[in-house]
Amino acid sequence: MARVIHVFRQPDRFIAGTVGEPGERTFYLQASEDVRTVSVQLEKQQVSVLAERIGALLDEVQRRFDAELPEEATEDLVDTEPLTVPVDEEFRVGTMGLGWDAETEAVVIELLAVTEEEIDESVVLDDTDEGPDAVRVFLSPQRARAFAERADRVINAGRKPCPLCAEPLDPEGHICPRQNGYRRTDEE
Repeated sequence: MARVIHVFRQPDRFIAGTVGEPGERTFYLQASEDVRTVSVQLEKQQVSVLAERIGALLDEVQRRFDAELPEEATEDLVDTEPLTVPVDEEFRVGTMGLGWDAETEAVVIELLAVTEEEIDESVVLDDTDEGPDAVRVFLSPQRARAFAERADRVINAGRKPCPLCAEPLDPEGHICPRQNGYRRTDEE
């Protein structure tokens, strides 16, 4: 079967969001343009890395090309609305690609589906017929910063960390390694 690449050149929305309660959340990235919406599932750590790398990429572009890029997202650009429902997962993300398109002055994010075969790096950010399904999103520097800001908020909206070991606290508490197994709860 041929590879499917969902391309969003001017998305109305590109956001990170979750479904479920803290501690049981499933993370999604969702891109929308006109009437088309595509959702992909990924791990919390992948969302965190993507947000961090977008910031690093924009800083590098600014340094290297002496470009005038925003240092941070303006609050009016940070999308605070929930994911569009129903959240129908297109695929689970395995590999992510990130680049800068100098011609359009846009951040390019590519999310590739998990696959059994090893991925040839040439399929990332390429239009070849070989390789896993993908979602490719083009974001202005301002929208990229806004995406990263929202992603950070979504990540930090989960369970509070233990003040001693920084592991997430469940409502029932957790066995804290810094307390020799003493069960620490949220109320303490």
